Amino acid sequence: MREEISVDAIQPGMAYALLTSTIVPRPIAWVSSRSADGIDNLAPHSFFTVASASPPLVQFTSVGDKDTLANVLATKEFVIHLTPAGLLEAVNDSGTAYPPEIDEFDAAGLGREPSVAVGPMRVAGSPVAIECKLHSTIDYGKSTVVVGEVLHFAIDKAVMADDGLPDVQALAPLARLGRNEWSKLGEVVKIDRKHYDG
Repeated sequence: MREEISVDAIQPGMAYALLTSTIVPRPIAWVSSRSADGIDNLAPHSFFTVASASPPLVQFTSVGDKDTLANVLATKEFVIHLTPAGLLEAVNDSGTAYPPEIDEFDAAGLGREPSVAVGPMRVAGSPVAIECKLHSTIDYGKSTVVVGEVLHFAIDKAVMADDGLPDVQALAPLARLGRNEWSKLGEVVKIDRKHYDG
């Protein structure tokens, strides 16, 4: 038997809670940006995916008016990092609602390194950094989808497999679940796509 829930009949915010508790696991865009005044910012965003293969575009959603969104709109640049399991506490700490003048790299005790193609700094401890320039935004009222054009990849050689792509086990990615829950990489199942000869 199912619980039937009409969005019109529930409290504000419950639809969001239901979405984030059922659409799981969600990869995390750990986004570094820089304010127009030069203050570094770092924050996790769990509405994140690839938007286009060619041109290579990625997207994340800013729920509410976050410092990340203000910085990206001002400078047109950002970096998306992979969130490895070994940095769970730092990723979580960087999600704190600090005021704009607080640098989350410093607050979370994270090292940084310069990017190659954009101004915002990279997280030195993340195995993958994807440097982007702003392509477009879509405003949905309380949420804004940010689309970035990928300019540059920086990938730790230690996580690369023989085929020239990152190995998922070596990446050890974190994912967001519902409530205050996170997950680590579980069992990996490989299955080839069925070929249709027509």
